[in-house]
Amino acid sequence: MTALAVLLVGVPLTLALLGPLVAPLLGTDARPAALLPPGPGHLLGTDALGRDVLTLALTGGTTVVLLTAGALALAYLAGVPLGLALAATPRRWLASLTQRMLDLLLILPSLLVLMVLAGTGRRGVGWLLAAAALVQLPAVVRLVRGAAAAPVRRVALETMALSGEPWWRIHLLETGRFVSGAVLVDAGTRAVLVLTLLASANFLGVGLAPDTVDWAVVIEQNTASLFLAPAALLVPAALLISLAAGTNLLVDRVADRTGAVS
Repeated sequence: MTALAVLLVGVPLTLALLGPLVAPLLGTDARPAALLPPGPGHLLGTDALGRDVLTLALTGGTTVVLLTAGALALAYLAGVPLGLALAATPRRWLASLTQRMLDLLLILPSLLVLMVLAGTGRRGVGWLLAAAALVQLPAVVRLVRGAAAAPVRRVALETMALSGEPWWRIHLLETGRFVSGAVLVDAGTRAVLVLTLLASANFLGVGLAPDTVDWAVVIEQNTASLFLAPAALLVPAALLISLAAGTNLLVDRVADRTGAVS
């Protein structure tokens, strides 16, 4: 099962990272005829816009991987310190109030947030990253706060405090190490959620610009050409599904071996 998970993740991830380096070596025409069947010069044919499908497969995953990684990084860079601080503060009312305010984001459908931003003209990579990270923030803060406040940590924290350790070392550094396992497992699971959110937004046209070479954008542009050029739709769709399914399997295997709970 681990080998299958690595294979499912490895193929699309390798294409996303190394594909842009390989694509120029294919020597395909810049803009051949549209909807050409697979053949010499175009191994997977061309799509509805006359682009080589193999080239799209090699270059369309870069935005998928970088946007997903960027949104996750922003969510955890903000959420982990905030969760640790809320768990450490003696002002319970302040921690509860902050958490309740963050939880207001949970009632907003994530995709709706991106649609509203696009409708108000706030589009582009920056807005997409910020919005995707923001809707994940409440769950990240709740996870970190709960793990950091686990009863098993109280004796260790009290011992460190009595020994004169500084606040930042006790509640940020040492407690941060303690919650790192849960955070890593959660990050793997959350990566699939963010990937799905971003792919859905790009497919619906409320994410990246229509001229961006992205697997989800390519799928949207070729939905009407399923029977004329099936590879143009099925190949990027298969790569997205493989990346999401493989990540899920890999996280499950890591959680089973480490005993962590996502």
